[in-house]
Amino acid sequence: MIREIRGTVLGVELTGATIDVAGWGVFVHLATPDILKEGATVRLKTYLVIKQDGVDLYGFPDEEDRHFFELLLSVSGVGPKTALSIFRKAPREALSRAIGSRDITYLTRVIGMSKKAAEKLAVELSEKVGDGSAHDDQDAEVFDTLIALGYTEREARKTLGAIPPNVVGKDSRLKAALSSGSR
Repeated sequence: MIREIRGTVLGVELTGATIDVAGWGVFVHLATPDILKEGATVRLKTYLVIKQDGVDLYGFPDEEDRHFFELLLSVSGVGPKTALSIFRKAPREALSRAIGSRDITYLTRVIGMSKKAAEKLAVELSEKVGDGSAHDDQDAEVFDTLIALGYTEREARKTLGAIPPNVVGKDSRLKAALSSGSR
């Protein structure tokens, strides 16, 4: 199992990046590949998936993200691509709080899961992930504001997913969403 790689970023794509590891160009699927810059040295925690049609490597900036990804995979019906798409829509901390407090509204509206899938995720993982504290609803409020401004639910989710994880606070996240042009 490949648990970590270190190397130089050769190229960044929409779904991941190619990393030069000892002369090999290794493609790593990432939730937020835009945080990497071409030519930079990077160290990623990884999760290797071996399938009939090939091998996929999923990368994370830290051990906590990889662990959370592995927890998502423990839910039946959630594969690596689904788990990574969940990561693209919200930061781990927000997901953990939502699952821990069984905030089905957040999981369905902001993440875009079906109610049945959100309930299953919350039931199977709530004891493992969170402290059960109430979710801070910042993204839910930003989502509702985007809907009120005429965004479709799909456009609002896509726009929220495009906000960099380092932008915090409801007003800052709304401003970033409106200026992102992801619509």
